[in-house]
Amino acid sequence: MKEGAVEYVDADSDRSPVDYEKGADVGPTTGFGSLPPDPDAGRSEAEKAHIDKRLKWKLDLKLIPWLCLLYLCSFLDRTNIGNAKLDGLTKDLGIGTNQSLYNAALSIFFVSYSLSEPLTNILLKRLRPSIFIPAIMILWGIVMTTMGLCTNAGGLMAARFFLGLAEAGLFPGVNYYLSCWYKRSEFGIRAAIFFSAAAVAGSFGGLLAAAINLMAGVGGKGGWAWIFILEGLATFLLGIVSFWMVHDFPDDAKFLSPDDRARVIRRLKLDNQSSAEHEEFKMEYFWAAVKDWKTWTGAIVYMGADGALYAFSLFLPTIIADLGYTATKAQLLTVPPYAAAAILTIIVGYIADRTSQRGLCNIVTSLVGIVGFIMLLAGNSPGVQYAGTFLGALGIYPCVPNTISWSSNNIEGVYKRGVALGIIIGWGNINGVVSSNIYRAQDKPGQDSQLSLSLVDLD
Repeated sequence: MKEGAVEYVDADSDRSPVDYEKGADVGPTTGFGSLPPDPDAGRSEAEKAHIDKRLKWKLDLKLIPWLCLLYLCSFLDRTNIGNAKLDGLTKDLGIGTNQSLYNAALSIFFVSYSLSEPLTNILLKRLRPSIFIPAIMILWGIVMTTMGLCTNAGGLMAARFFLGLAEAGLFPGVNYYLSCWYKRSEFGIRAAIFFSAAAVAGSFGGLLAAAINLMAGVGGKGGWAWIFILEGLATFLLGIVSFWMVHDFPDDAKFLSPDDRARVIRRLKLDNQSSAEHEEFKMEYFWAAVKDWKTWTGAIVYMGADGALYAFSLFLPTIIADLGYTATKAQLLTVPPYAAAAILTIIVGYIADRTSQRGLCNIVTSLVGIVGFIMLLAGNSPGVQYAGTFLGALGIYPCVPNTISWSSNNIEGVYKRGVALGIIIGWGNINGVVSSNIYRAQDKPGQDSQLSLSLVDLD
């Protein structure tokens, strides 16, 4: 260490998750800084409560809807390959019945996606959200569009690799970004609303794929190609608009008045957060995240939720088709389970914020999912198995944002939290490689290996 340099002390690593989650007095934390002047000094408590409620509503309207739309596009673009498969993708690209080649195309997305995620939040902080998020959207919109131009399996695999690279920054980035705006007791419901866009994407994706498939033959391309092309172009256009719709962190966001900026920063500091601090990146912050046990316990929990999530979302259209339904009807039947999952995800997020019992919420919802996968494994009729897909979705989706908010709430430091979330989400997404390879054609109609491993993930 250079003479006169100040050694970085990680004051957060030994604190218990219960301290943060329950709002206990954790004492002073390095880097919080001093409070800005209170713009509401002299007002009554009732007036302050009204102003605070109005401020939260303003933040929600400015931040949440657009970010949900972006994640809807992200999840739609990474999982629409399951819909495209039903509409002739494997036949036209010469994959045929070679399940391992198709699974490799699924897996390669998660390789680049997972390896990139730990570093993306550093780029988000250094480049600013209003630049970083629109830029990666434009890039993955271009990649998504080119997937519709592929003529062989090699081209599809290359496109999937670069799609994972481009998309890697959005999910960990937005969760980190939102955690820098809201108090711990408010973040869970926002994270749940944001992630519910994934369930909506699954629901909307089936409807959209069924409609786009009607374009099969236009321009000499199959319906699967138009799914990629049209959805990619939509993402590209949204990326351009996002330069005006995505805002920076509280200390730089242009939509905040000076008084509102002071209120947001005061709320964070009084919640023992350093999220709004200006902090220069140092490698010490990276290693602090790597060495913190809370990073790795969060990664293990998240890995279980994510493995089941991707197995379910990538193969649900195929699972339903294998129950005896036509391709179009199978696409449409994927809609109700996802819609139900979106609703429960938000409800669980609300309950977890109010009770601070995120672990218990994960346990209860996982039990629901376990029952669903047992029904899929043991059911003898399409009706019972289709009902199992509902319970499976209800058990999987709420656990993902709940685990992210649980981990985020218990890790402090501007860059440390960003790196930790990247590691947690990246580690969890490695399970996407496993999920992409456990559905095998020889397992039809029961898909025992895929469903059993999803059951293990939820356990």
